[in-house]
Amino acid sequence: MEEEDIKITAIPTSYEIRALCQDLKIPTATILQCKPDWGFDGADEVDKNHNWLIKGRGAAMFQEKLNITNAGLTYILVDESKFVERLGENFPIPIEVYPEAVNSVKEALLDLGMTECVLRKAEKKDGPVFTENHNLILDTKFTEIYETLEEDIKSITGVIESGLFMDYSIEVLN
Repeated sequence: MEEEDIKITAIPTSYEIRALCQDLKIPTATILQCKPDWGFDGADEVDKNHNWLIKGRGAAMFQEKLNITNAGLTYILVDESKFVERLGENFPIPIEVYPEAVNSVKEALLDLGMTECVLRKAEKKDGPVFTENHNLILDTKFTEIYETLEEDIKSITGVIESGLFMDYSIEVLN
């Protein structure tokens, strides 16, 4: 980037991406320090109409939604393997949950049509994954992903965020 005289500031959504930016000598900021002009990210699944996504294998859905909401437009970069007829075909919907609310959140999710729920375990260590916000991730499956499911999930006390991204200002590129 120095050779091309390109000047950017990244607003990373996770510790891993912040560390990568530092290794690559890309300046970083927080969403408190500046507002993104645009964003780019990936997705785990994209619906056939390119309006709805499942994201969250990196457990940074909250930060990603902050960036998407504050950016004018976010480009979602995916290959053909990410396009599905119906969301939830290949990946569960991750839900970030305040640790003490896990049991009550699980009960409420059943009322929304949840059929499976697994507390995400950390790889190469004992115990669960903790997000940058010190919360847990529930990986869930639903009988149906309907138009207000993201809203309905987020209305449950104890849910911080979901990995459903429905009707955000995005452009899917492959």
